[in-house]
Amino acid sequence: MEPILGAMAALALGALASLLLRGSPRLARLYSCGLAGAGCALLAAACAAALGGAQAAGLTWSGWFPFAALELRLTPLGALFSALVGACGLAASVHGLSYAEEYDHRAGWLGFCYCCFLPAMALVPLAANAFTFLFFWEAMTLASFFIVVLEHENPRNRQAGWLYLVMSQGATVLILLLFLRLHGACGSWSFADFRAAGPGLPSRTRDLIFLLALVGFGTKAGLAPLHLWLPQAHPAAPGHVSACMSGVMVKTGLYGFLLVVFGFLGPGPWWWGALVLAVGAASALLGVLYAVLEPDIKRLLAYSTVENVGIIFMAAAMGLIFSSFGREAAAAAALGAALYHAVNHAAFKSLLFLAAGSVAKSSGTRDLERLGGLIKAMPRTALFFLAGCLALSALPPFNGFVSEWLTFQSLLSGFGLPGTPPRILCLLAAGALALTGGVAAATAVKAFGTGFLALPRSSGAAAAREAGRPELLALAVLAAACLALGLVPGKVLGVLSGPVAGLVGFGGVPAGAASVATSGLGGCSPAILLAAAAAAAAAAWALGRRLGGPGSARRAPTWACGMPGLTPRMEYSAAAFSKPFRRVFGFLYQPRREIRPSAPAGEYFPASIAYSAGIRQLILETLYHPPARVLMRFSHAARRLQAGSINLYLGYLLVALGVLLALFLSGRLG
Repeated sequence: MEPILGAMAALALGALASLLLRGSPRLARLYSCGLAGAGCALLAAACAAALGGAQAAGLTWSGWFPFAALELRLTPLGALFSALVGACGLAASVHGLSYAEEYDHRAGWLGFCYCCFLPAMALVPLAANAFTFLFFWEAMTLASFFIVVLEHENPRNRQAGWLYLVMSQGATVLILLLFLRLHGACGSWSFADFRAAGPGLPSRTRDLIFLLALVGFGTKAGLAPLHLWLPQAHPAAPGHVSACMSGVMVKTGLYGFLLVVFGFLGPGPWWWGALVLAVGAASALLGVLYAVLEPDIKRLLAYSTVENVGIIFMAAAMGLIFSSFGREAAAAAALGAALYHAVNHAAFKSLLFLAAGSVAKSSGTRDLERLGGLIKAMPRTALFFLAGCLALSALPPFNGFVSEWLTFQSLLSGFGLPGTPPRILCLLAAGALALTGGVAAATAVKAFGTGFLALPRSSGAAAAREAGRPELLALAVLAAACLALGLVPGKVLGVLSGPVAGLVGFGGVPAGAASVATSGLGGCSPAILLAAAAAAAAAAWALGRRLGGPGSARRAPTWACGMPGLTPRMEYSAAAFSKPFRRVFGFLYQPRREIRPSAPAGEYFPASIAYSAGIRQLILETLYHPPARVLMRFSHAARRLQAGSINLYLGYLLVALGVLLALFLSGRLG
């Protein structure tokens, strides 16, 4: 544990330096990001060594609190998720060295919260008892909340922050109830005792704990319909923090769910997996369908996170279903796909959020309708963003393809389960995943095409300049990681064997079940696909040179139907790109359109026309607004009791005392 303690010390020094140097914003930024990067590098190296087989002892701090001790253990599953924090935190910290200068007016506070956020998030997967877990879970939530409301002058940021905090605290209450129920069964807060007691609990108690885990951890993960905070909070944070929140923080919800359901409870009825599969499929579809309409590039990426979290939970659900039928090899393959996609999503979503932050900083806007033409002003950023889009679209040879292919294989393997209902459910889920993949590709085309191609649509986009060197370095490393993770799936699955074995008790991911790197029916090698694509491109180039001769380049204006030249108004806008989806999925969006001409009565030709369009947020309006209105009415009614009169308050106390006394006496007489 010494390297991990060294990493935590570096992050603590970064937080302290940010406060001490708050009067010198540049130094506060450099010290906080530099020390955070060093700490994350140590953390990633230590956790990678643990995944590679190195033994790491636990650590306990007793006596700090009268009711519990802080206890850490480096398990294979926890090491994987903490390694993700270290790797993504390192890239985000390097990116922040130059990107975060636009927040120099609050560099001290931002650096302090950032250097508290990273270690709290890293220690959640290392917690060995319920108290330690909740302690760092709450520290992670509070630190990220203060970052979300960093620009508190903006009312949208304040609203996003409070929504995030309220929903997170609601989830924490459910997680606390879960731990209390397990504590009541074994008389201990230790996770080791939870593992021993969980499988022997009554079936109703296990079902209750499962549901609490799904709702509590699903809220932090961003599963629909509990995802409302995510597209609000992630865009409000600075870009390098958004990358950590979307790439890693939501994975702590996945970790908690896997820990409780697979680690504490063990195999359960197949309806557990069916429910998770349905929720995951709904999250994937809703996330990507709202992403394809979103004009804000960071909100688009946030909705895409909802989609990818849904895909991860679909694979985990297949692990639950296979475990319930006693098929450990298939369950291990499904969990391998889930963890693989969690790693892949951390890589490409961090890349995309960091690139989007650089774009917003350089152009002054996140609105795709006001961007365009950035491929000329920011060619390197455009190249790295394109790599992230290819990974997001699950196109080979990038990493998104491999884990989605494995998820498809798990769903198709479900056709061999006994009984008709599981087969039909797997068929529907496979169709939902296929639709999700198609719309995700369209979303990536929209983001890159309208943001980086054609002509600039605003003065900010026209004046954009390439990102700084630290930003480009972070983007280059993450883009290379996306390519590497897609080219060597066998190596990655080998690393994931330890965490998978800890969940299902099976010796890692079976090579035959995960045939993405094997030959034969259903097998596919990304490296072979890349080589074949390169050979085909080379052959096409050689054939063109052979048939067409050397050729010559001639510069001429783009054809514009005979008009003098192109203008930004001729471009295909983001709204126009997504209009077919608005029409096809109108039952979900329920689009509204309003046209208001400004013309005096009796005239036929208005001087101007005001046009507005939007969609309904059905989940918000149907699931959240009705109970919120009831709560507000109750709150206004209860407020009348606060009249400001001391005599009235004393009367309340007297009545309450009388009621309690009557209840006590009736109990004794009975």
